[in-house]
Amino acid sequence: MIDGFRTTARLWWTPKRLRAEGETPDYRFSLANERTFLAWIRTSLALVAGGLAVDQFLTGMRAGARVAIAVVLLAGGALCAVRAVNHWLRTERAMRRGEDLPLSRFPVLLALGTALAALLVGAGVLVGGFGR
Repeated sequence: MIDGFRTTARLWWTPKRLRAEGETPDYRFSLANERTFLAWIRTSLALVAGGLAVDQFLTGMRAGARVAIAVVLLAGGALCAVRAVNHWLRTERAMRRGEDLPLSRFPVLLALGTALAALLVGAGVLVGGFGR
């Protein structure tokens, strides 16, 4: 598993080497893969912005809770960005090789993490975590 990740991570920096894998897919599929990558990057940026917003604007919330939620959102944004490039590469490689597209649990983890952050902020509102 570690060797597979290393091989994939090397391709992040030298995507030209990807051309050695299989045949060139229809460009429409490669462009669709790139649009999906960009959607993940937008999600990543939204999580980073959300983390900054929680830290800067929810100043009435207890500092520990505010920082914890902000850090979770910022870490989620960073993880999402890394996952975006890794998924783009794995998908492109699968298309070139004529293999099934890779499956991932990451969308579920991202959704659950985002829902958890929303519930924590909501709980803070309900129990008075936004004391002055």
